[in-house]
Amino acid sequence: MTSLTTDRFLLRLPEQRDFPVYRAFFEDGDASRFYGGPLRQDQAWRVLAGHLGHWQLREFGVWAIEPLEGGAIIGGCGFVWPEGWPRRELTWWLMPAARGTGAALEVSKAAIRHAYETYGWPLVETHMNDDNRAAKGLVRKLGGEPIARELFPDGLERTVYSLP
Repeated sequence: MTSLTTDRFLLRLPEQRDFPVYRAFFEDGDASRFYGGPLRQDQAWRVLAGHLGHWQLREFGVWAIEPLEGGAIIGGCGFVWPEGWPRRELTWWLMPAARGTGAALEVSKAAIRHAYETYGWPLVETHMNDDNRAAKGLVRKLGGEPIARELFPDGLERTVYSLP
């Protein structure tokens, strides 16, 4: 369970001390609408617990994004592959104040590089709700290319992108 460092951030395992940020993000319906929100406090705690458990079960997961300058985390970035889903994916979430700062691009590049160089994955993929324009914009900046259109277990059809 490796930590990664970028120019501005430490990507590390989530911890109990990160829960206030998880709670704030998931209670905010606008911020978390593409991530299942809004969620109650107990549901947000389960997301944090799920992120930690994913590391144990799959040996990869979502890192907490901690600014190197200090302070609370600003979100999460990493990989998930929920049971029953057809693919693993790069995912990220950011507190509203961190959006538009280049943080998602910076940490996503580090995560992708780690997947290819350390995990030895032949392909890094992502997918998102068709209405998530911000995520689509990030995928374009990352050089993502559409490779499939699939129906997922939650009933949504999504475009799957490969990430170089």
